[in-house]
Amino acid sequence: MPDITIKAADGGQFSAYLAAPKSGRGAGVLVIQEIFGVNAVMRAITDALAAQGYFALCPDIFWRQEPGIQLTDQTDAEWARAFELFKGFDEAKGIADLKAALAHLRGLPGCNGKAGTVGYCLGGRLVYLMACRSDADANASFYGVGIENNLAEASAIKAPTILHIAEKDSYVPAEAQAKIGSALKGHPHVTIHTYPGQEHAFARTGGKHYDKASADLANARTAALFKTHLG
Repeated sequence: MPDITIKAADGGQFSAYLAAPKSGRGAGVLVIQEIFGVNAVMRAITDALAAQGYFALCPDIFWRQEPGIQLTDQTDAEWARAFELFKGFDEAKGIADLKAALAHLRGLPGCNGKAGTVGYCLGGRLVYLMACRSDADANASFYGVGIENNLAEASAIKAPTILHIAEKDSYVPAEAQAKIGSALKGHPHVTIHTYPGQEHAFARTGGKHYDKASADLANARTAALFKTHLG
């Protein structure tokens, strides 16, 4: 599948990995990367969504720092670089870029105009913010980091949104999880699924904390969300 180019709202352009369904018709899913860039793991997720019948698009959200970054989670040097990019990430501009990517996705020939979001780690946080700040039709956040800092925005969520939370997440401690659960309890559009005993990135295939049973369950719940609300 090709990398395409998307125009940013404030000028410039960035790349995104596009995977299209064989039928040439369907809804869209915006895939929001981890801190390792649009790497092999993200591309595989994007391809898998296309195989389910979606136009799947994974934009390079680190392009303002270093375009085309593709890291793995296998070396200390790559982890160090990933955290540098995470710390240097301009969240407001990142959300603007994701909105541009979402609009581009909806405008693809064959797309039915509906589009959801799915993201992991940093991407999981950005999915939550897209649920709050964009018109995405459905959202699935995997172990999003820092969501507890933006709970005041939750009233703006109008589309079905799932939060997949790892019970033993080193980056989302119990206190943060409690805040999220308390603030979002009873929210008409938000469903929280907690995965007992699981660490951060339990759904990253090949990762240190990958757990197939939990990953399969979270992926099935996400697939059901998209099937119901994206058509």
